Amino acid sequence: MNFSTSHVSGRSSRRTRAAAIGVTVCLGATLAACGSSGSTASSGSGDKVGVSLILKTLSNPYFVSMEKDAKAQATKEKVNLTVAAGTSDGDTQTQITAIDNAISRGDKGILITTNGDAVNTALNRAKQAGLFVIALDTAPNPASVADITYATDNEQAGKLVGQAAAATLDGKPAVIAMLDLFNNQVVSVDINRDHGFLEGLGIDPGSKTENGKEAKSGKYTGGKGSTYTVACHQPTQGAIDGGRTAMENCLSANPDINVVYAINEPAGEGAYNALKAAGKEKSVKIFAIDGSCSGLKNVTSGKFTADAVQYPGKMAALGVTSIAKLARGGSKPSVTNGKSFYDTGTALVAAESIDGLTVQSPSQAASACWGS
Repeated sequence: MNFSTSHVSGRSSRRTRAAAIGVTVCLGATLAACGSSGSTASSGSGDKVGVSLILKTLSNPYFVSMEKDAKAQATKEKVNLTVAAGTSDGDTQTQITAIDNAISRGDKGILITTNGDAVNTALNRAKQAGLFVIALDTAPNPASVADITYATDNEQAGKLVGQAAAATLDGKPAVIAMLDLFNNQVVSVDINRDHGFLEGLGIDPGSKTENGKEAKSGKYTGGKGSTYTVACHQPTQGAIDGGRTAMENCLSANPDINVVYAINEPAGEGAYNALKAAGKEKSVKIFAIDGSCSGLKNVTSGKFTADAVQYPGKMAALGVTSIAKLARGGSKPSVTNGKSFYDTGTALVAAESIDGLTVQSPSQAASACWGS
């Protein structure tokens, strides 16, 4: 998510660039090495298949849950899994090195949550070398860089929390803070969640490819002539500290904010911390996306008004199975009917029922949450 990503997803620590080229970071007991150093496979059902899981970062529980479920599935599928990750959200060079390593090892496929368009050339090299590329959580730009994407419908997740915002405001004017992922690069999870939230409120995003192009004031869905003002769009890098700084900037721009859209739960938690420091936490509704176990606790406690949950581990496990089957002579995976990707699902979670919407309680959603 949270790219991001966790689902982004969206979903990482403060963005920095890798200090050295050619470093592949792996999950293991010391985060220094994992998987197999060399893996080839034939079509025999008993042969080990080499698969690389390349994550945005290792610092976010969203991606850790992907690693955990991918490893468990790899054991079942007799897959040699190698896990690598960027040092921070936006670190494409480390991901490029990991892609090249996968090619050199003779892996049969790559599962990746991309850190940006700079990885596209390397992924195309991998495909030309015969590796099957599955994007997780976020489709690359363009989506055809991957053979298929396994993801939540991030636009739908945004719509769910946007609809929840419209319903819980009950006709009151909305002064909205939009806490996005970036303001200096385009990532589909960032666009889709942001636009989905606005669409859930009945606000035209104004662009299909950029954030911040909506009319900054007007009427939102509510049936009572409800008015809205977009007070700010601020980048958070999907991190707690980024969310706090973004919220502080938004409050400086407009102290009357009463609705916060957060690209993911860490950004939402940072926003809550800033609101609490300003004595405004009880008067502002925060709407987040991710579905971690800690995020559900924030719904229970009232920090978040609602959360759209995702299933990152499912994405990774399905990806491992798909590449293993394909390497052993099976068919290629296909997209969900009517969509350009395989949809792994989303649901709206809130502590109380919301008129007109299907809502899970935090305790119901906890059976499928991730992280701690």
